[in-house]
Amino acid sequence: MSDNLYTVKTPAVTSQKREGYHHGDLRAALVRAAEEVIAERGVDGFSLREAARRAGVSAAAPQHHFGDARGLLTAVARLGFEGLCEALVAANAAHPMPAGDEAARRARLDAQARAYVAFAIAEPARFDVMWRKARIDTSDEAYHAAARRAFVLLDEAIRGEAAEQCEGPRDPRTIAAWAAVHGFARLALDGAFGPDPQGAADAMLGAVIGRLDL
Repeated sequence: MSDNLYTVKTPAVTSQKREGYHHGDLRAALVRAAEEVIAERGVDGFSLREAARRAGVSAAAPQHHFGDARGLLTAVARLGFEGLCEALVAANAAHPMPAGDEAARRARLDAQARAYVAFAIAEPARFDVMWRKARIDTSDEAYHAAARRAFVLLDEAIRGEAAEQCEGPRDPRTIAAWAAVHGFARLALDGAFGPDPQGAADAMLGAVIGRLDL
């Protein structure tokens, strides 16, 4: 199967100063600038002032769209979860899961795992912010809905059936699979698998998932 199924591509971000943004695209420009700062300095090195500078606007301009640094980081995290959902949905579409078909369920799990790691590798800045709960507004409805949707997609693959949309006890098997795949993604981003993290994922991830009792 083509690796393109699991690759999430986004426009390249440059450090060139952005000028002349009209009101309609300033929000998107600030998000791109924030991702640039995070990619270079990490979440802890992020500042609203630096994002504004790179977007070519005044330090006060982001407040009209995001309120404060937490608001801008929350927007980045929401986009991250929405992108992860798109990757998981694409994996699901390529791997139908008829009820009771165990082979199909395992194939979907493998596809989702690869999509999850590919997303992390393609979008490291968004992936980092998504899990930094102390820096984002987790009560934001759009963020919460996107995060919950991503978890439901994972949970459905584990259960082999539609998962409940509401908050509640989580299936331990889902937690185990999530921990394994997320840990693999984090290790890949941190360079544990060398300079070709996607190659390592292609070579090893299937075996890792296959060893889990899911």
